[in-house]
Amino acid sequence: MKFKYFYQQFFSHISIILVAFLLLSLLFAHYLENLVYQNKAEELISYGKAILADIKSSPFSANQIINEYSSVLDARKINFSLFDQNRNYLTARHGLVVNVLSESEWKKVENGHTLIVNADFKRFGQEGVTFVVLPYLENGEFIGGIILASSISGSSDMIHQINKILMYTILIAFAVSFLQSWFLSRIHVKRIKRLREATSLVSSGNYNVNVHSSNYDEIGELAEDFNHMVHKINASMEEIESLENRRRQFMSDVSHELRTPLTTISGMIEGLKNNMIPEEDKERGISLVSQEAKRLIRLVNENLDYDKIRSNQIRLFREDIQLMEVLEIIQEQLSFQAEERNNQIVVESPPDVYVNADYDRLLQILLNITKNSIQFTADGTIWLRGRCEENAAVIEVEDTGMGIDPSEVENIWHRFYKADISRTSNPYGEFGLGLSIVKQLVLLHNGEINVFSEKGKGTKFVIKFPRTEAF
Repeated sequence: MKFKYFYQQFFSHISIILVAFLLLSLLFAHYLENLVYQNKAEELISYGKAILADIKSSPFSANQIINEYSSVLDARKINFSLFDQNRNYLTARHGLVVNVLSESEWKKVENGHTLIVNADFKRFGQEGVTFVVLPYLENGEFIGGIILASSISGSSDMIHQINKILMYTILIAFAVSFLQSWFLSRIHVKRIKRLREATSLVSSGNYNVNVHSSNYDEIGELAEDFNHMVHKINASMEEIESLENRRRQFMSDVSHELRTPLTTISGMIEGLKNNMIPEEDKERGISLVSQEAKRLIRLVNENLDYDKIRSNQIRLFREDIQLMEVLEIIQEQLSFQAEERNNQIVVESPPDVYVNADYDRLLQILLNITKNSIQFTADGTIWLRGRCEENAAVIEVEDTGMGIDPSEVENIWHRFYKADISRTSNPYGEFGLGLSIVKQLVLLHNGEINVFSEKGKGTKFVIKFPRTEAF
């Protein structure tokens, strides 16, 4: 059976308020009744003590004292009688009898204690009566006492009237609380309903949802967490979409880059197989097949290297390496490629600069970065620099090439990123994997790499390796 949250909230509020009102009303009525009877008993006790005190001070004027008090107490509808230790009455003009006392009550009076009975409805054969019995002691010996009684009809009427007013107050308060509970329940349910509607939109694929949040209660905090969650989901979806677009571009590039050498190799093999290539062109054809095969191997190795690095399958064999020697090797290996684009490679490094690194991976890092500089530089200069800082060996690769837009600088480390997206074939770093591999290898060496570039003014890569003592 479905029980709406609105009614749960509403009935919980009403039940709590109702129980609280009932308890407070009962406690207040009980307290008020006790207060009325207590005041009446205190009044009777004060008159009783006054009568006994006056009789004790003027024993020969006892009858006169009793008559005086009788006129006063009659006006207040209070009756009294005096009695001795044998329950004999010294005066009983108003018909009060000590026989109404039980043995335990009489025993209490004999022991010198004041007896108070509130709202007794049986002993006097009339409506409820409140009475008190005060012992009279002389030299510590019980010799009698006084009993005073008063009808509680006036007090009962007052209590009844107060209870009636209290009941009206409860009904009015209950009506107000009913409306207030209804209003507050609607507010809470409306806030939860907004969250529910927003959740339904998210489940249907709409991630551009925002609900009003606050920090003054748990529902507001829940709304804030919901907005944060949606923001994260939206960012993740955008990232997934971006990755999907890069994947499509990557697959397109892969298809293009692999199709070209495979087509060349297949065509050349068919030509050689069927003797369709002249004898003088066969050597050049075989050379072309060899170059395209090496190109395919390089493409595959680039991808394998990246996956191995990301999965921590690369082991580093670190040693202290003279940096100038490595930079000169890079200069020698890439000089031909640099000359093809009319570039010049310049090495600037003191001979006492050493780098603690894996030799092969250091070469791989510098080759990738330098090839990237050659690729995007024409008729320019590429500097390979080395120097020492306090706690690191620093390598700089700077060119005078086309540079990178500042908004794209961070993107160059992405696996599928290509600075010139219109380029479908590059001689180096075909799929934009080179710089991704570079960054991962630098991080494996506990180093850091940064790039500084400005469109049209060249690019500088700065690599820092933690420094160790030289030989």
